[in-house]
Amino acid sequence: MNKTRVAILAGGISSEREISLLSGEMVLKNCPRDKYIPFLLDPKDLLEKEKWSDFIRELKSADVIFIALHGRMGEDGVIQGLLESLGIPYTGSSVLASALAMDKVKSKQIFYFYNIPTPPWRLLEKSKPIPPLTYPLVIKPQRQGSSVGVTIVLSEEELPHALNKAFQYDPLAIAENYIKGRELSVPILEIDDVPTTLPVVEIIPNEGFYDYYHKYTPGSTREIAPAPLKKETEKKVKEVALAAYKALGCANFARVDLKLDEEENPFVLEVNTIPGLTPLSLLPLSAQAMGISFSQLIDIIIQNALRKSRI
Repeated sequence: MNKTRVAILAGGISSEREISLLSGEMVLKNCPRDKYIPFLLDPKDLLEKEKWSDFIRELKSADVIFIALHGRMGEDGVIQGLLESLGIPYTGSSVLASALAMDKVKSKQIFYFYNIPTPPWRLLEKSKPIPPLTYPLVIKPQRQGSSVGVTIVLSEEELPHALNKAFQYDPLAIAENYIKGRELSVPILEIDDVPTTLPVVEIIPNEGFYDYYHKYTPGSTREIAPAPLKKETEKKVKEVALAAYKALGCANFARVDLKLDEEENPFVLEVNTIPGLTPLSLLPLSAQAMGISFSQLIDIIIQNALRKSRI
């Protein structure tokens, strides 16, 4: 049997480069060798040397691309567009779904259209006066992942620092109402072409909120899968997560982050179309709770991509 060549794209040029490299290494380590020939490919190494032809040649040498690039130029539809133009199968969502999910304003507008609960928000522009705001709130760059540039703001005095931080990454930011309650995440994986919600994960940082530090520092956060929820609440959370996934047109796999308020109402915060695959990441943790090993997870994702290319 001929083995499938899998190019694992990891690293890249976004602020999430180091996490992307960790994800790529874990995909490489857990890619089943009886079916695949995996190899790592870091776009940054080639593009910094302006060797576009080498990069394209490397891509074309693969039968399928496993995208483990987080953030801009990887999760926002850019690399997906390149692969579409080259006719190479790839993992994850399409160009449009990736771009919509990465853009917090566009995704929230879509959630509103489909009556998917999401915290109220205001758009803030670096070049324009800041409108009156109600506290507490969360300041986020419009297009970033891994909570990069995110700050919880309790009072007006804290706002300038939060805005400066967010505007370092994007000239647009959102001010989102802070939802007091439990932090949840729902990974979704297409199994036999059916988007399937995996066990809900509850996230409990030792202090503060689930920022970049708490996502990637061992021992700083407790992640519980499956989350201890009432059956009715779990059902509601999964329904809302799946609705957000479908509304954006996601495919293959993704992770939906939510807050559960004190009345147990779920609110979608965002959808990650290329969730982390590091040793601390939530998708493999949730899959394991369902009896899916890391290697099986990688196999399912790759097979989804190959099946999509034949449709």
